[in-house]
Amino acid sequence: MENGGKRVRPILALGAAQAVNPAVEAAALDYLGCAIEMLHTYSLVHDDLPAMDDDDLRRGRPSCHKAFDEATAILVGDGLQARAFELISLAPHMSAQQRLDIVRTLASGVGFSGMVGGQGMDIAAVNTAAPLDTLQTMHALKTGALIRASLVCGGIAAGANDLQLTALDSFGGHIGLTFQIVDDILDVTGDTATLGKTQGKDQQANKPTYVSLMGLAGAKEEAKRLHLAAMDSLDVFGESAELLRELADYIVNRSH
Repeated sequence: MENGGKRVRPILALGAAQAVNPAVEAAALDYLGCAIEMLHTYSLVHDDLPAMDDDDLRRGRPSCHKAFDEATAILVGDGLQARAFELISLAPHMSAQQRLDIVRTLASGVGFSGMVGGQGMDIAAVNTAAPLDTLQTMHALKTGALIRASLVCGGIAAGANDLQLTALDSFGGHIGLTFQIVDDILDVTGDTATLGKTQGKDQQANKPTYVSLMGLAGAKEEAKRLHLAAMDSLDVFGESAELLRELADYIVNRSH
């Protein structure tokens, strides 16, 4: 939790809560934010393992299995996942129903119907000519599902109604794919020092990406289109969604 990272998902949860209720204080989201970042970090630790993406570098440092060993990395990921749900069960400032709804939303977002399912598709896609619709589904699960869940959970924590939750989910769906497309672009145009992870790894692993299927210019245009669609999803909130708009701008314009 102290080794860098952008903390995008917890901040998205905070932005969602403040879009629903501008009076929400950041401290009220501490437990939820930490739980979300633990789930994301667990996914990165496991993603870097030799059986998965086999990457030696993460956030500018040796991956967990390189700094320690493979068994430790597996256990670290397992422990972070368990601790995340424990934190949510203990979260103050929320009702029992809110905590239950958040557990269900996050479990779906990181499980077989979300991140884990997408990672399975990602592994199966290596050395294949996956079509664009398959790539979109894969990344909507692998990358987008936890982003969507983070936003919806922030809304739940702030007492969002159904219309607001639908808007947050729509924003998350669009900005989640934008995030992945920008990742694919940076894998081609960035450098290892700036990215904090191995540049060009997707190409080396012969993975289908938005750049390989759409070209660099096409991928950039698709990111812009999804960014605009994400912004449109926030109209229901008016000025209270300003943090989410700033985060959307950051996601599409980031350099790492």
